Amino acid sequence: MTVRHRTRAAAALAALAAAAGLAGCSGDGGPSPGASAGLAAASPPPSARPATVAATAPPATPAPADDGPPSASRRLARVTRLTGSLTPKSVVASPTGHVVANNMIYTHTVSVFDREHELVTTLRDRVTPARFGFDRFAKPVRGGPVEAAFSPDGEHLWVSNYSMYGPGFSHPGDDVCSPSSGVDRSFLYRVDTSSWRVDGLVRVGAVPKFVAATPDGRTVLVTNWCTYDLSVVDTGTLKEVGRVPMGGSYPRGIAVTPDSATAYVAVMGERDVVRVDVAGIRAGKPDGDVVESFSQPGAGPRHLNLSPDGRYLYVTVNDDGLVAKVDTRSGRVLKRVSTGREPRSATLSPDGTALFVVNYESDTVSRVRTRDLKVLESKAVDHHPIGITYNPATDEVWVCSYVGSITVFADKAR
Repeated sequence: MTVRHRTRAAAALAALAAAAGLAGCSGDGGPSPGASAGLAAASPPPSARPATVAATAPPATPAPADDGPPSASRRLARVTRLTGSLTPKSVVASPTGHVVANNMIYTHTVSVFDREHELVTTLRDRVTPARFGFDRFAKPVRGGPVEAAFSPDGEHLWVSNYSMYGPGFSHPGDDVCSPSSGVDRSFLYRVDTSSWRVDGLVRVGAVPKFVAATPDGRTVLVTNWCTYDLSVVDTGTLKEVGRVPMGGSYPRGIAVTPDSATAYVAVMGERDVVRVDVAGIRAGKPDGDVVESFSQPGAGPRHLNLSPDGRYLYVTVNDDGLVAKVDTRSGRVLKRVSTGREPRSATLSPDGTALFVVNYESDTVSRVRTRDLKVLESKAVDHHPIGITYNPATDEVWVCSYVGSITVFADKAR
């Protein structure tokens, strides 16, 4: 893969390094013609490029974000709006300042941006599984990127695919399904962020959605929407080492404790959040001994965020239109608040003092003070905001909307 570089930006980065002494949804479709060694990076044609498009050299490790006042006492200030070929379903920031947007599954692409909001590259989802040890699938197939998570060191990106499309796959996923539906199992892609190419595949359950990497980097967790279970992936072997039933329908959001020992999973088809003993799974405990009922924050729990100290869990309760704060010692709901209609995804500020929530039917993003769940502000965004991330390298909040845009806000001192 060749990533285009802006000459002046690359030269400036090189000079800086020298001076510092640094070492250098449902979808449709089939496979594209021709074989591919992996998730290929390709620049979109000029007519299809986002409005802010120019690739940059990979940045050095970013300087720490502004220490400044706590996020709960700041305000959102709009910085830019990215449009063009985007159809973003989700968005996630890396430790090094890159931001990745998974476009709607029928688009079959992932857009990668740098901290200056410039497009670094566009990843295509076509792979040949046999080249990664899955001999049964010898011809190119396509996926349908849904969610992504970076490894703690930022060296890899994990991408879930709603379904696989092409030879060997006859029953694509659906939003209404069950373990008896016969939906094809899908793949989790691992992407090397130094080359932006896939360097590994893992076969998981049917319609994998949310992805979370444990803080120790040893494990990746994936919720499988149609098989009602959780895939546990060993990052060293690239093997699924466990598939754990979640005890209810449509598992989605995941949050992992700082010690990597425990995960919380939102079972969106129910009212439940369950607690999963990740350490126990690693130790080979039976499935029945590693999952327990934890909390019932309301109907349709969707997205989870855990406070930096692991003390509180913040849950978007989609069907009830609320956000809940849960005590992780007892599972008790401490408070609920309405931020707007259909709160979906959410992200915490790095200091844990503010939670940012996208309200799907209100077309807003809200800042909520985590201490008491007070809504401090709400900002208008494009129709149907669906994904959100906080970029700690720049103190920015990125919001993606189904209409085909990403709005970027600075988390600024007042």
